[in-house]
Amino acid sequence: MVSRERLGVAYGAAAYGLWGLFPLYWPLLRPAGAVEILAHRVFWSLLFVALLLLVHRRRGWLRRLLDRPAVLVILVAAALVISVNWGTYIWGVTNGHIVETSLGYYINPLVTVVLGVVLLGERLRRVQWAAVGLATVAVAVLTADYGRPPWIALTLAFSFGTYGLLKKQADAGAVEGLTVETAVLVLPALGYISWLESSGRAVFGHAGALNVALLILAGAVTAIPLLLFGAAATRVPLVTLGLLQYLAPTFQLLIGVLVFDEAFPPVRLAGFILVWAALAVLTVEALTHQRRALRRSSEAVAA
Repeated sequence: MVSRERLGVAYGAAAYGLWGLFPLYWPLLRPAGAVEILAHRVFWSLLFVALLLLVHRRRGWLRRLLDRPAVLVILVAAALVISVNWGTYIWGVTNGHIVETSLGYYINPLVTVVLGVVLLGERLRRVQWAAVGLATVAVAVLTADYGRPPWIALTLAFSFGTYGLLKKQADAGAVEGLTVETAVLVLPALGYISWLESSGRAVFGHAGALNVALLILAGAVTAIPLLLFGAAATRVPLVTLGLLQYLAPTFQLLIGVLVFDEAFPPVRLAGFILVWAALAVLTVEALTHQRRALRRSSEAVAA
């Protein structure tokens, strides 16, 4: 019989693995542009998660949320932030910037640490500051390489980091949270889809049955990894999830370089190596700090 933790690791690996394969999916939706893809992703995601709630007969969740207006406000903010993240990511992978999108998710843990200091008043330990310093140097190296700041990566990292903090504060279920978030975005999405159709610029319904099917599947493609992640989060420690999260940007990087033949010159590699070094420092420090905390807790109980 598979243990609870092993099952959780499998769920987590599946979630991050699917997220890592996204660069193979979004380009299939061409000739639809990034904003049209985003609008359909919102609409079909809402239908998919609403159907899940109906099938599993989850009742009363909306009433409970309405009784917590502060949570609703947080989820509205989360919806706006994740729309920026989704739109930037789709634009990046459909316009030849997959390597840079992978960088965004590599530096996301470091950005989350910085956001904790700026927004929550948390204090960083010395080794954490060293990791942030390495990441800053990496961004400077990559800015020199690209001839501009890596704005796609930075937008992805800061938007997803902010989204994570908001979701943590909201403390709502994964499906319920995504339902509210997509419901907030669905009217603008439908408005944009309608405008495209009325102006003769819509791709949906005008580029063949396969394109229609793939755009509709965007809802399931969005929700399924999230559900797998939710199943993993209840079964494995956060440290394990933290290690698994590097699967997604690693797959994205490999796809960008090996499948789409994106440039990866030595200077860019040097920037990535600095990021990987920062992540290694951050991860080792987190594991060491956790072990010390557990040891102190055990000694306190024994005393």
